[in-house]
Amino acid sequence: ASLAHYQTVGGSFCYNRSMLIVFTGNGKGKTTAALGQAVRALGRGKRVLMVQFIKGPWKSGEDEFVKKIKNQKSKIKIDSEEETIPDFEIKKMGLGFVGILGDTLPREKHAEAAREALAYVKSEIAPKSPADGASGQAPKSGSTTSGQAWDLVILDEVNVALSLNLLTVAEVLGALKDVSPEKMVICTGRGAPQELIDRADLVTEMREIKHPFSGGKTAKIAVEF
Repeated sequence: ASLAHYQTVGGSFCYNRSMLIVFTGNGKGKTTAALGQAVRALGRGKRVLMVQFIKGPWKSGEDEFVKKIKNQKSKIKIDSEEETIPDFEIKKMGLGFVGILGDTLPREKHAEAAREALAYVKSEIAPKSPADGASGQAPKSGSTTSGQAWDLVILDEVNVALSLNLLTVAEVLGALKDVSPEKMVICTGRGAPQELIDRADLVTEMREIKHPFSGGKTAKIAVEF
């Protein structure tokens, strides 16, 4: 990268071009890592959108967190001072497990949902032309926004949608090719294809060493969901 792709923050050079991050592997922690990255971005005043593939209508801890932020009118107290939390939206677009755990939906329904999710992602990350009237301002809470507004977009479990052939690698890479400069995109899920790994700027593989599920234990609230 050229020097033009860096900016000075706190006396240090920081990369300021669009960035693709992949969290994959068979171990727990991929969505968790993406949520941690979201918190860090929010702390820097960034706006975050998470689009969930595969995952259905059930609620997880992160959904409750976002709801609580909205109920507090995007305010939180830090060191007795009231701070504004930038927009953080989670959009669930999956229909649930595919072909396992009692799933009875036609496979094409899951594929259709995945395509709709990807089309939505593409519309949110594509640069807006001046004619679109981009203002650069934060979107109103509860409203849809433009690619100019989100700073970080997370495609949660998109790798699983790829491994299940609900989407093609070409479709996903095509959706990501026009990411606005200075934006970040995270793709999570086990089984990330090599083409996505090659395209990414940063890839982390979560490797399972030990997990209670292997011993027959069920998921634990506040850890798994």
